[in-house]
Amino acid sequence: MEREKWGRRIRAFRKLKGFTQESFAKELGVSVSVLGEIERGNRMPSQEIIVRIADALNISSNELRPLEENQSV
Repeated sequence: MEREKWGRRIRAFRKLKGFTQESFAKELGVSVSVLGEIERGNRMPSQEIIVRIADALNISSNELRPLEENQSV
């Protein structure tokens, strides 16, 4: 369930910033299939990937974090 929340947040921010899945995967240095797995909630992003995603989107890691986790921090 937590993986799905991360995936939805990452996909939403990626689209909001105008990235295609292919261009965003290239920006992150991962394959499109890895990014797809993360966005579908089949794979939990590592802390390193979370930081790279936040940097690429020009947001903080906390902004990217699913809402329930923000509230408990």
